[in-house]
Amino acid sequence: MTAGFAAFVLLSTCVQQTVAQQPLQALVKQVESISGKKEYLASPFVTAGNRLYMVGHQDGRFPDLGWHITGEMGGIWDHPIKLMDGFTASVAIDQKEVCLDKADAFINYPFANKHLYQQVADGLDMERFQFVPDNKESMVVEYTFINKQSRPLTLQFTWTAHTDLRPTWLGERTNMVDAPDQAIWDAKSQVWVAKDQKNDWFVVFGANVPARQHHQNKGCEFVSAGKGCAASLVYTITVPANRKTQLPITIAGSYKSAEAARRTLADVQKNAYVYLKSKKDRYATIDQLASVHVPDKKLEQAFRWVKYNTDWLIREVPEIGRGLSAGLPDYPWWFGADGCYTLSGLITTGNRQLVYDSVDLLNKISEKENGNGRIIHEVSTNGAVYNPGNLNEVPQFASMIAAVYRWTGDKNFLRKYFPTVKKGMSWLLAENDKDKNLLPDGFGMMEIHGMNSEMIDVAVYTQEAFANAAYMASELGDKTLAMDYQRKASTLKTKINTDFWVPESGSYADFIGTKAEALQLVEGAIVRADTLHKPWAVEELKATQRKLRALPDDTKKGFVLHHNWVVNTPMETGVADPDKADIALRTASKFTNPFGLFVTGIDRDESAGTDEGSFTLNKKIFTYTGAVMTLPTGVATIGENKYGHPDKALGYLKRMTKTFSYAFPGSIYEVSPDYGMVTQAWNMYSYAVPIIKQFFGIRPEASRKLIVIQPQMPSAWDKASIEKVATGDNMVSMDYAKAGEQLTLLIRQKQPNWTVRLAFSKGKYRNWQVNGKKVSVQSGTDSDFVELSGSSIRVQLQ
Repeated sequence: MTAGFAAFVLLSTCVQQTVAQQPLQALVKQVESISGKKEYLASPFVTAGNRLYMVGHQDGRFPDLGWHITGEMGGIWDHPIKLMDGFTASVAIDQKEVCLDKADAFINYPFANKHLYQQVADGLDMERFQFVPDNKESMVVEYTFINKQSRPLTLQFTWTAHTDLRPTWLGERTNMVDAPDQAIWDAKSQVWVAKDQKNDWFVVFGANVPARQHHQNKGCEFVSAGKGCAASLVYTITVPANRKTQLPITIAGSYKSAEAARRTLADVQKNAYVYLKSKKDRYATIDQLASVHVPDKKLEQAFRWVKYNTDWLIREVPEIGRGLSAGLPDYPWWFGADGCYTLSGLITTGNRQLVYDSVDLLNKISEKENGNGRIIHEVSTNGAVYNPGNLNEVPQFASMIAAVYRWTGDKNFLRKYFPTVKKGMSWLLAENDKDKNLLPDGFGMMEIHGMNSEMIDVAVYTQEAFANAAYMASELGDKTLAMDYQRKASTLKTKINTDFWVPESGSYADFIGTKAEALQLVEGAIVRADTLHKPWAVEELKATQRKLRALPDDTKKGFVLHHNWVVNTPMETGVADPDKADIALRTASKFTNPFGLFVTGIDRDESAGTDEGSFTLNKKIFTYTGAVMTLPTGVATIGENKYGHPDKALGYLKRMTKTFSYAFPGSIYEVSPDYGMVTQAWNMYSYAVPIIKQFFGIRPEASRKLIVIQPQMPSAWDKASIEKVATGDNMVSMDYAKAGEQLTLLIRQKQPNWTVRLAFSKGKYRNWQVNGKKVSVQSGTDSDFVELSGSSIRVQLQ
């Protein structure tokens, strides 16, 4: 430990000085960090681990926040219980007390964060640094006292925990009933032990040195609506002249026993530095896998942090499972749709174990709840299922399984989950297709009342699922089933491009329904548009209403009413006819603002094209009305790439990237730019798929030891590279360099016996040289390609 970081804690009850552990902050000196904006200090941040996480405000406070459990979604959570609403701290010098309730700055690291308090008292600055160790129901909050004076400084430091041992959302469904907390002081261990009086729920907290005092006064102002209690620790600290002193506070919880919480606390107190170093190393691996370098450095940074953000959202409850939650603070549990989008992107970044764990969790809970292949929509961390599943989740699960298999080549994985795929596709049509036209009737992604007829996203994802199920059945040797699935996929493709296409709107329909269903929905849409003061939308909807009234009563057809983002799913999956796709993508581009695509197009107004302001302002009640979201924007991005428009795809990615660090440094909000969840899982889909699978064009068939590479770079990117893309037992990297009409690629792979099929659109390049030698080119349906092998392949094209 260097002299500059020597730390001493002087206790009035002890004669000797106690040397604290090595400062944790020393480990992040060379780590990338992002500073927050002063105008967003009064907004949320997250410190996360897979077992425990904390949500507070960047100014260091813990106000009530969240809506799933009103005001309770912040604080410290150890799912399926909450441990604390938060904590306060104060410093007293010469009997003058100052509460640390307004940090001057906030800094975020990939795996930790820090609050800065300037001029707490004359000559005293302070810092609060925190992290959550992997696999521990615990966290460490390290305070640094910085004496800028030329003489020693003695102060009294008071740290107060505000416990709230309570159940997660839907706790009442599993007999989790909250009761008041009681805190007991353990003099031997120098810790507070708090317990919910009717449940074996515990939180334990203390420092690695004895406290001078302990009491249960509230101290600094703290507002809490729960049944918790306050318990304080008081330390007398002397900071040498012009030096720093650290005091780490450790918090540990358990929903089983006090002994478990105590063991965890002792372990983390002893090994905090080691655990932080381990987490730092693990995040370096996250960075190194699928590491992207492109000319747009803001986008490059955003994608790197999206990989980190995804790790923040791992929720592990050993009794239930480990998997990716949807978002924080209000969706810290597991979802079908969100999971399927996210895992389809995550598998491209090499985190195979997390993908496997998440799939297993989703499958296990769905089988327990439904048992018929239906995939649940939402389940809390206590195992209580809120929604057994919308129709889109079954086909999304099927396509996600196929995507994971293509990247891993794991036949055992495919054998394990294909039975769920088969049952699900059977359930989808047998129970939800009343007129037997292969178009299931029911709710899809759009949670708008009444939108439960034949929805475009359900139809599109069902078509894609049948095509993927045909591929999976073929891989497992069931040719008959594969042919049946492929026939259904082909039939649905025709229906989507005929029955759902609405030429006069230049768009695919939101839904196919009856005249009566459409009239009911348009009336609601008019009220919505009028309430939001969208006169153009009201005018358009009233014109549609007049046309609807003139239709025969027995009409059933496709209708464009809301301009919902799901009308872009035919382009996302590639099922749209190319001419229709070009028209529909142009139409979609009208329903944007500088941050991306509106969830519901009629919410757009004339100022939307230039409005780069906050979405949060004036939102008294939580609502998604008027929202622009990263998932719709990601779907539009993927759609543009699918139809050969990488520059337009990059345009959408740039819009999303404008929201990176907009409010929470290092993260992208669910609703652009600063509303809803402060970090969101499906951002992985919206970045990884366009960048890895489309711009770099890496699309493996791992079971065949084949990697198809078909780069489709934006015109502005003359140089780009991607390192360590994991597929099967292989690892591939690629450098891309364009100079005038010449393109040079350097492809490296760990397994030289794998085949690399390098492809470009027909006629794009006439002269192909591999490792300095001209090679002949094969022609496919819509591309020219060569098949190569070796550990290092240099290709020049002109």
